[in-house]
Amino acid sequence: MLTLYIDFKSAASYLALEPTLELARKTGVAIDWRPFSVRPFSVPEEHVEETVGERHRRVRAAAQRDTHLHYAAVQGRDIRFAETPAGSDVALAALAVMEGDPVPFLRAAFAAYWTEQADLADEAVVEALLQSADIDRPDWKAARTKLANIRDQAEETGVFEAPSYLIADQLFLGREHLPWIRSLVAAEQGA
Repeated sequence: MLTLYIDFKSAASYLALEPTLELARKTGVAIDWRPFSVRPFSVPEEHVEETVGERHRRVRAAAQRDTHLHYAAVQGRDIRFAETPAGSDVALAALAVMEGDPVPFLRAAFAAYWTEQADLADEAVVEALLQSADIDRPDWKAARTKLANIRDQAEETGVFEAPSYLIADQLFLGREHLPWIRSLVAAEQGA
């Protein structure tokens, strides 16, 4: 079993989706999709009198955005970074209690967030996405409670960012570790 912590507002999580599904198709490993809310990403504005630290954070964030845009282009994905990022907690709460195959919802939610800048913290928006994926509306109170419990457990495991992969008691941050994760899947399967 491969546990993957994601957040819809994480460009890295979006870019990890299809490569992770490909890994699952090729190896047969089951994926346990877990919601994990991260800080919204934004590039700080340049200021005339910014400190060295402020400039470093701005330049680093711009480079990170450009890297995501590059890999999105490599994958043939159109992603747009909003000036004011929307939330994702309602969609994450829905994922927390979702039964069955979440992939249609994952694809719909990521696409809505990254191409249309949909607010996935809005119940009406998320309910429309759930309906499009033929998934019933959850009990929102129970879903939010489960989301909080998952976050607490994830933090105890050492998760602090998304995407984070957990396999064979090892934690990996980012899709760049998929080759190593593939070798761990093969070792678990005795290949």
